Amino acid sequence: MKILADENLTAALQLLPPLGDLTLVPGREITPALLENVDALLVRSVTQVDEALLKNSGVKFVGTATAGVDHIDVDYLETRNIAFVDAAGANANSVVEYVFSAIASCGSYLEQLVSGDTVGVVGYGRIGSLLATRLEALGIAFKCYDPWLDQVGIKSAASLEEVLRCRVICLHAELTHRQPWPSFHLLAEQELARLGDRQLLINACRGSVVDNTALLTRLSHNNPPDVVLDVWEGEPNLNPMLLEKVQLGSAHIAGYSYNAKYEGTAILADALGKLLGQTDNMPTSGDGSPAIAASAEEGAAFLRNLFIEGYDIALDDNLLREVVANAKNSNAIAAGFDQLRKNYRKRAELKGCLVAIDPSRKQACHWLKALGCELQGPV
Repeated sequence: MKILADENLTAALQLLPPLGDLTLVPGREITPALLENVDALLVRSVTQVDEALLKNSGVKFVGTATAGVDHIDVDYLETRNIAFVDAAGANANSVVEYVFSAIASCGSYLEQLVSGDTVGVVGYGRIGSLLATRLEALGIAFKCYDPWLDQVGIKSAASLEEVLRCRVICLHAELTHRQPWPSFHLLAEQELARLGDRQLLINACRGSVVDNTALLTRLSHNNPPDVVLDVWEGEPNLNPMLLEKVQLGSAHIAGYSYNAKYEGTAILADALGKLLGQTDNMPTSGDGSPAIAASAEEGAAFLRNLFIEGYDIALDDNLLREVVANAKNSNAIAAGFDQLRKNYRKRAELKGCLVAIDPSRKQACHWLKALGCELQGPV
């Protein structure tokens, strides 16, 4: 078994060699010539997997360590009887914690939500539904829009118009051009015009779900909404003028916690192992969950400190702005964007971490449990 994999697959050297002869290359440099004698191809979102890439190959298995599959021509794989596996769900908690840090880092939106305002969620897949579950456990109101699903199975199902009236709007839709509900440019000029200066829009799914040109125009006029972008149309190129206008920007790393990236690779390794008849359990990451001390603050201030302690989105915003500021041209921006992803720091999740807290702090303890933290007595 010959395996070709994106060099950015976390723990690839730990998980994949037992399955075959492994070669690692940059994801954007995977070409048809490299696949001539390859049996399994493992990628991330930067590699377009389609007929042009695979038609002269002997690839029998394709895996993507991502939730989104818009870079994979799944129909073509089916016509070639090529087995396909994605890592949907592996990065869900990482993205949800990114969203919470974004909310906590922008103005007083967190206080408004804790006081009764509503979060609008677009897309009710693994990430959107987990966000809804976390919000419900935290006691924060929400509305969810996903026309592709049975509405009975969606908590607080609502129309897109209703969601766009919410205080905070979070985009977690799959990118699709399919009718009757394409998500490509789901938020274009007309939809963006409905958003005002007391709303926060967060896009952590795919850049083209929002028309970036229309968004820049909207942000250049009166009473614009606050915006956080982890994803950009045309990435790794991005429009520097748009970055200047948003409150926070990052290099498509919302799902880049170490937990999420390790799990994504493990899912692919497990699926490939089963295809080969190897059923041994994959090794665990071996990384213990971090321990943090609970803030003495109460209410929304407690949540803010917790979210930012778990993941400080400002670090990634600063890194991206530094790349763009130092870049001499669009090629340099693209290269810097990719380097931020390739060399991303080891980021732990709040979920599973140990928090020292007095058990008499009922509200804080409830919130910690809602976020998947493990509680221990004060040290």
